[in-house]
Amino acid sequence: MANRLNGKVALISGASGGLGAAQARMMAAEGAKVFLGDLEPEGSELRVPLKTLCEEITAKGGDADYQKLDVTRENSWAQFVSAAEERFGKVNVLSNNAGIYLHKTLTEHTFEDFQRIVGVNQLGVLLGMKTAVPPMERAGGGSIINFASIYGIAGAGISTAYQGTKGAVRLMTKSAALELVEKNIRVNAICPGMFDTNLFETSVPKDAWEPLISLVPMKRFGRPDEIAYGVIFLASDESSFMTGSDLVIDGGYTCP
Repeated sequence: MANRLNGKVALISGASGGLGAAQARMMAAEGAKVFLGDLEPEGSELRVPLKTLCEEITAKGGDADYQKLDVTRENSWAQFVSAAEERFGKVNVLSNNAGIYLHKTLTEHTFEDFQRIVGVNQLGVLLGMKTAVPPMERAGGGSIINFASIYGIAGAGISTAYQGTKGAVRLMTKSAALELVEKNIRVNAICPGMFDTNLFETSVPKDAWEPLISLVPMKRFGRPDEIAYGVIFLASDESSFMTGSDLVIDGGYTCP
């Protein structure tokens, strides 16, 4: 691989998590200038500090910068996107990667749980798309990559609020794709299966891991780089005839 994203400027939300950091590294390696955002840019347990991640990318010859981003706040998105455009001159790609998971039964959900997960997973994606469109228009077009989930496709018998948000992301993706096609902005969704990331490790009880793995035909969790490869494809001109699509990366989970 080399230079598949050469000349592009890519924004990544939730960039200090496992999937976000993998995307940042791979996008930079493919020639993109990356602007990274997260609510906790200094990092926490199982997360990479954005400053450290940017330094790592720069040391390898890439170009990266970062800023704190609260995806549930429209003004935070506005400041983030504006800073990226000012820093790198344009915006070509947005990876709406930030997300949270809630492993609870239906009756265990609280009103506050529901508000929080909708705020991050659904509203955050909507605000990211809305804010990225004007600079993408100025750049002549772009690619928006929204993160849905296999649990936006199939039921799981738990985490109802989470599944609701991911189903919403899939349909928002299709609607936005139709709306933005005349602006030369493509909008697609990635639907990950079960991946070995900090989100999974901190949200799913360990006694549930083996039963979940048994549901995957490949009998393992996915790796963050296996999602990043999909993001590179959707961000690049290789996917120029794709919009409104779901890219499912799940080890066969949704096949049966």
